[in-house]
Amino acid sequence: MGRVAIVTGGTRGIGEAICKRLQRQGHTVVANYAGNEEKARAFTAQTGIPAYRWDVGDHEATMAGCAQVAADHGPVDIVVNNAGITRDGTLHKMSFDDWNDVMRINLGGCFNMAKATFPGMRERGWGRIVNIGSINGQAGQYGQVNYAAAKSGIHGFTKALAQEGAKFGVTVNAIAPGYIDTDMVAAVPPAVLEKIVAKIPVGRLGQAEEIARGVAFLTSENGGFMTGSTMSINGGQHMY
Repeated sequence: MGRVAIVTGGTRGIGEAICKRLQRQGHTVVANYAGNEEKARAFTAQTGIPAYRWDVGDHEATMAGCAQVAADHGPVDIVVNNAGITRDGTLHKMSFDDWNDVMRINLGGCFNMAKATFPGMRERGWGRIVNIGSINGQAGQYGQVNYAAAKSGIHGFTKALAQEGAKFGVTVNAIAPGYIDTDMVAAVPPAVLEKIVAKIPVGRLGQAEEIARGVAFLTSENGGFMTGSTMSINGGQHMY
């Protein structure tokens, strides 16, 4: 059965792979994006998936954006909270804006999207929310107190909201990717990236499609007995 799905940060990287996978599963997929108009237009031209622009860290914009998606495509039953940013630096050098922007978008975005869509899922008796966390939210990472805190918060948010949704047929799960071959990881200096890969037991970076396959299961009818869980897809780098 096809449903309406929103994937935040959905026009590139992991989000793009998730959108394409859910589309192949027969869902009506909408991608959210924050600012790259050129990439969003290219994404829609290639996939036929509409892209809606709003900042998930802005509560009112998110409520309005989700309402517009529902008006255009129908009730939203699947949400994948993938949008995220980095503002790396040690605490000594990190500004409050570096901290606040990451918390507002990465963690606040999950809250805002849930506020916009969870009540409808609960009323209809079916819903799937998947929050994209991170290995660095599980294990921590030097120079990422903001990012690690936000992603760790996502894991706690997932467990708490799952308890609210369970009796209403709404599952809430998280996926914690390891290092995935995306533009964000490509920006890491080669010498540093080589050291990272050396610590991954399977000996390579992950692929965005591998995360998308996890999302496909968690959002399916077959995933109905799995809630409040974090699926670690990290090549064995952190066994948690």
